[in-house]
Amino acid sequence: MDIEKIALFDMDGTLCDYEGALKHDLTKLASPGDPEFEPLGDNPCYIEERIRLIRQRPGWWRELDFLPLGRKIMDVFSHFNFNRHILTKGPHGNPMAWAEKVEWCELHLRNHYKFNITITEDKGLVYGTVLVDDYPKYVKRWLEWRPRGLVVMPAHPYNADFSHPNVLRFDGTEEKRIELFDRLKDAYDR
Repeated sequence: MDIEKIALFDMDGTLCDYEGALKHDLTKLASPGDPEFEPLGDNPCYIEERIRLIRQRPGWWRELDFLPLGRKIMDVFSHFNFNRHILTKGPHGNPMAWAEKVEWCELHLRNHYKFNITITEDKGLVYGTVLVDDYPKYVKRWLEWRPRGLVVMPAHPYNADFSHPNVLRFDGTEEKRIELFDRLKDAYDR
């Protein structure tokens, strides 16, 4: 492992199916006529409160499914000797979620990948050669300090309008897998 070549992997929406689990649980609590949940949109206060309650249920974070797109991205990285770090934002006011995110990593990743874990409130402060993240706000913040950094963004409807020369939106197709391999090689060799 090359300790200087650091790849940072987000969890929610990147490795974990955060959105799918949240939509599933919100559906169980929905009233007739409730608006559909918007991952990065403005949700009514009562929907935000339901989200807060769902995310505080013991085991919710630990039980998230591994996102297939995230697994495909991790598999492409296996061709390189990057020092892998899980980089996730810890939810405010929910320290149990911080612990469950670590437990999720132990359950889903430890047998397949070597990694370290960083839980932060500001991803922009964390050094890396590559960031894998789905959320445009965090990507912009990280790129402010890394003008040559590479970002791999799992393609979701809520980030479809985001573009940046340093960002590769990855949709899991063979064409994108080849492009990701080539861009990772360039970043690793730099």
